[in-house]
Amino acid sequence: MRDTRRIVLLATLTAIVIVLQLFGAFIRFGPFSVSLVLMPIAVGSALLGVFAGGWLGLIFGIVVLATGDANVFITIDPFGAIFTVLAKGIFAGLSAGVAYKLLSKFSKTLGAVAAAIICPIVNTGIFVLGMYVFFFGTLTEWSMAAEVVSATAFLFITMIGLNFFIELGLNTILSPVIVRLIQFGESKNYYSLSNE
Repeated sequence: MRDTRRIVLLATLTAIVIVLQLFGAFIRFGPFSVSLVLMPIAVGSALLGVFAGGWLGLIFGIVVLATGDANVFITIDPFGAIFTVLAKGIFAGLSAGVAYKLLSKFSKTLGAVAAAIICPIVNTGIFVLGMYVFFFGTLTEWSMAAEVVSATAFLFITMIGLNFFIELGLNTILSPVIVRLIQFGESKNYYSLSNE
């Protein structure tokens, strides 16, 4: 019975991630859409474990690729674009799960808040790393064309811009909701696998 509930919850969260990412594709501040999916990823990783968080992050990445949000990078370096998009989603989910697992031993609220905050930080951090590893030449060209001082300034001001702060702000503000969802899930015996 518990396994069935876990599968249903994971399927539900997977559907929520897909719908929110499709909806979020229309909300843009700068060249990229805002990731509304980071909250269900944080909830899923806390309730169902680290690997469920990774799964939800993978689904997030697949939807980003399917909606064409990364097309500009795919035309430049398909491997780099696909790797970066999938890695940022997967590691955002995994890191949220690890944060919850480690900190919930002391306080479930602290664990939930940490999971909510770490998810957008890792998502954006891996995006930044991917840009430097695979697209630094392109960033340099774009920054010169836009008459921005450096590729780094262009990346942080033009490409990341408000998106990161909106994603981090949403997850931080919604942390109490995330805590409640996790508490509700735990009361229904959806809690994380201790051996993950």
